Amino acid sequence: MLYAFWPLECLFRALAALRRRNTRPQRCSAPVIVVGNIAVGGSGKTPAVLAIAQHLQQRGWRPGIVSRGYGGKAAQYPLFVTNATQPSEAGDEPCLMARRSGLPVAVAPDRVAAANLLVDEHACNVIISDDGLQHYRLYRDVEILLVDAARGFGNGHCLPLGPLREPPRRSEEVDLVISNGRVESDVLAALSAYEMRLKGDTLINVHSGERRTAADWPENARRVNAIAGIGHPPRFFAALTELGFDCRGQAFPDHYEYRPEDLQQDSSLPLVMTEKDAVKCAQISPADSWMLPVDAVLPDTFFESLDQLLDRVA
Repeated sequence: MLYAFWPLECLFRALAALRRRNTRPQRCSAPVIVVGNIAVGGSGKTPAVLAIAQHLQQRGWRPGIVSRGYGGKAAQYPLFVTNATQPSEAGDEPCLMARRSGLPVAVAPDRVAAANLLVDEHACNVIISDDGLQHYRLYRDVEILLVDAARGFGNGHCLPLGPLREPPRRSEEVDLVISNGRVESDVLAALSAYEMRLKGDTLINVHSGERRTAADWPENARRVNAIAGIGHPPRFFAALTELGFDCRGQAFPDHYEYRPEDLQQDSSLPLVMTEKDAVKCAQISPADSWMLPVDAVLPDTFFESLDQLLDRVA
């Protein structure tokens, strides 16, 4: 039954290849690092982008981040994202990255325009393109592929027969591969993937800013409601369980636009959400609402490889 979609997959592959072949990449006057994936769904791109940006900043670079701004609609593009920019304008992930990193962030359907804005007006000398692997109009000097270790490349088929935006062989063309989770599959091992883990054990009250580690959470209050509107919600619920919470999880679509009624669950329990959800829910969530920020932890060998690649093009 599934293979009734095979002709559509062939058409999808052909159109994707044609679009790539007919797109003339445009440079900006700074090296460009693209971070993306070839499978739909979450793979940890946002924490990876923030970790890479922090590393570059520590090395003396002036990084800027560009994104499509999915879920937002600005009056004009490119849009420079500030702490006051709303997710309805720029999308949830760009707002999160701007607020968390304090770095210049710009969004636009045309990432070339966003990159030029950061280089020309904000003195950035290296650009990180978030989820830009298929945006071939922006020339890239380094390509980094994120792969979810648990799901890998799924059944190996492209949309609509499988989860892939491009064929699996595209993974062999990139410069670096990051596995979100333990590298156990032969496929990821063959790609020399670097293992990334997401670390976070401190919850922050969405309204008061109070910080509380999971270890300090009262034992009699460990039953919590949890929401996640991300690419792979089960990962977030599993993380809460590992921290010792009895989690009643409710998954929402990625980039979901929450309504107040979505957050009115059992009011006697705390509500825990992802940092990305908190960007959108701060004004409508109950008082006892908490977010769990996570940081990407990558091996030193990954950053050494990235530095070597940048040194060649700088």
